[in-house]
Amino acid sequence: MTIEQVVNFLKTNDNFEILTHNYPDGDCLGSGYGLCLALQQLGKNARVITTALPKDFQFLLKGVKEQDFKTECVVSVDVADEQLLGCNQEKYMGKIDLCIDHHKSNRVNSPLKFVDEKAAAASEIIYRILTEMGVTLTQEIANCLYTGISTDTGCFRYTNTTASTLRIAADLLELGCDSEYINKVMFETKSKKRVELEKEIYDSMIFCCDDKCAIIYTTLEMTKGLEDEDTEGISSIPRQIKGVKMGITIREKPDGIYKVSVRTNDGLDACRFCKQFGGGGHAAASGCTLNGDLQSVIDTLIEAAERAL
Repeated sequence: MTIEQVVNFLKTNDNFEILTHNYPDGDCLGSGYGLCLALQQLGKNARVITTALPKDFQFLLKGVKEQDFKTECVVSVDVADEQLLGCNQEKYMGKIDLCIDHHKSNRVNSPLKFVDEKAAAASEIIYRILTEMGVTLTQEIANCLYTGISTDTGCFRYTNTTASTLRIAADLLELGCDSEYINKVMFETKSKKRVELEKEIYDSMIFCCDDKCAIIYTTLEMTKGLEDEDTEGISSIPRQIKGVKMGITIREKPDGIYKVSVRTNDGLDACRFCKQFGGGGHAAASGCTLNGDLQSVIDTLIEAAERAL
């Protein structure tokens, strides 16, 4: 689809549900609530469907109206695969009317799809859509979109940051987004529990492939009593080490499920690495899911890292 076709679909329809992925991050929430605010501004009914809303993202709700309506259209934002809908998967599988995303590995089965893998964040795409729609970009909408863009670019440090990304961010600043607050909450503030978790992570870090790969993990015991925001962003830890080309983060989930995040340097393809395990994402940041026990998962990933490196 073109941006114009997306705009036409949103303008000519009503009663929208906007889906976000499981373990929601700043981009899926920012793009979701930004789109929701815009649709409500145009007199339409809209609501965001998410598995959870971490405390640090509560400010995104400012200005969002609670509306009672019968759903007519389902839109997904920043969702690369319907399997990432978590507990909402069964209800919405095969029922997404429009998919808006920036993952080149997108596998969402929807009749209408707009995927721009060159966009640093889904929130960049939403910005372009809302601009074409003639929506008044309020401070609340600007806060949502800035949150999505800044978190998906590591506060504009990651290689996915483009000149267009910076221009859009500048526009959002001119519109009055509270970048000082957002940057402080997202990048400069840690809870005591988060610091204690980082101590455990560094103590248990594993190096392999001649120190070109670093692996960290969190177990259910390590994250007991922690909020989602206490573990946000830990995937960037192993990639920051000098000489590391691949950083792997393993998070234990209930029922023997392990969520794996892969971050790479020097052009190594994280998406290709994760695809062999049924995952995907971006060239420098991707993810997948493995089953088993922690040691077997670590062994499997080390073997794959040795082949990749």
